[in-house]
Amino acid sequence: MTTAIATLPNLTAGTWAIDTVHSTVGFSVRHLMVSKVRGTFNDFTGAITVAEDGTAAVTAEIQVASIDTKNTDRDAHIKSADFFDAEQYPTATFTSTAVRAKGDDYVVEGEFTLHGVTRPVELALEFNGVNPGMGNGPVAGFEATTVLNRKDFGITIDMPLEGGGAVVGDKITITLEIEAGLQA
Repeated sequence: MTTAIATLPNLTAGTWAIDTVHSTVGFSVRHLMVSKVRGTFNDFTGAITVAEDGTAAVTAEIQVASIDTKNTDRDAHIKSADFFDAEQYPTATFTSTAVRAKGDDYVVEGEFTLHGVTRPVELALEFNGVNPGMGNGPVAGFEATTVLNRKDFGITIDMPLEGGGAVVGDKITITLEIEAGLQA
């Protein structure tokens, strides 16, 4: 099967660096079968490289120890060998392999590495457009989401509840809100 490569309108050729001050790498996961825990990763980098023909490639790196769920005990447990094993696997990475149009939006296909395991993933991408910026060059905005199964990445801890179910769900929803600036 051939993947159609899409171009993102109004993105000038060059490298668009993710502005971490105006971007968020967030997630949510089912907790106790009835609610969701939400969190962010506060240390990440990335870039969108746009070729002269308008095709784009995306790279990103997340420092997993920068997790913040607003609970230091939970964050420490997630960083431990039970979950991320942040000491042995300090980074999660994403490298795109294709961008294709899907209606008015896009899909970014790529390889995601977490906990030492690399798997293909697809991000549903909404391109929010380009703005001239505030004197430092143009900025572009994107929102992307995907759902991962933590067990696919070797994070297999089971914490069963007495009445059935588990403390932590298997499905993790990743939500990216990205602002990127064209580098001079």
